[in-house]
Parts: sequence; C-alpha cells; structure tokens
Amino acid sequence: MAFVIDNSVEIEAPAELVWQVLTDVDNYGDWNPFVIECKTTLEPGSPIDMRVRLIGPSPRKQREFIATNTPGKEFSYNMKPAPLGLLSSKRTHTLTPLGDGRTRYDSHFELNGPVSPLVATLMGSALHKGFGGMTAGVKLRAESLREPVSD
Repeated sequence: MAFVIDNSVEIEAPAELVWQVLTDVDNYGDWNPFVIECKTTLEPGSPIDMRVRLIGPSPRKQREFIATNTPGKEFSYNMKPAPLGLLSSKRTHTLTPLGDGRTRYDSHFELNGPVSPLVATLMGSALHKGFGGMTAGVKLRAESLREPVSD
C-alpha cells in the first residue's frame, strides 16, 4: 500500500513565474520552510541534493535523482530504491496554466514498498507538514513576485 501526499493550490501568477520559483533552487532557503537548501541541474539522471527540515532541530541531508523535467510544466525525482524493493519514492511538481495569469500547482509524493507503512507511521505527520509548507510557500513566493495588475 502506497503512502501518498497530494497538495494542490491555485496561484495568482502565471505558470512561467511559478516555474521560475520552483526551479530557482538556489533560493529555496528564502521561502521554503521544508527544503531549506537544494542543489541540482534538474537534468534527468542527475542528483538533487537537499537539506530538509523534517524531524528534530537539525535539517537532514537527502539525495534523490531527477527522473523527468518538462520545462515549464513538471519535474520529478526519486530516491535510490532500497534493496529488495523495500522502499521507493516519487516526488512530482506539476503546473497547469488556468488562464487570466493564474496557475494550479500540484505537489505529489508517494512512498511504495513493504517498509512504507513504517515510514508513514514514524514520519507521516512531519512529511504532511513539510509538503504542505512548501506548497504554501510556492504560492506566497510566486504571488509576491508577480507584476502588479494595472486598471
């Protein structure tokens, strides 16, 4: 049984600007309460090295690998699967233009494998808080950077 966290939010900013926020990983620490540091080229197959605020006072280092990147639309990454298929993950960020300069941001995270229920029990609440905080942060950051609408 997969452990899944889905968050979606409508953002009062164009998709191009939201994409810029999501892919400007050097500035995650300015607005992202969950992934406070991130380094990656976003090239499929390349690493994405993060420091995440999960449980406890110290951020945790996390290395995953970029799976897909469709510029302006989506990117995803996965952890290196645990031996014997005990645990695997998938994380996706997807943008959908809604018209009138608005965008829907969909955040998806899933853990699969026999160990996923244990991870969900131990870290589920922190993961929900983290991904929810990042989703809210994307919205706040993009809306704060958008061009003012003139009458």
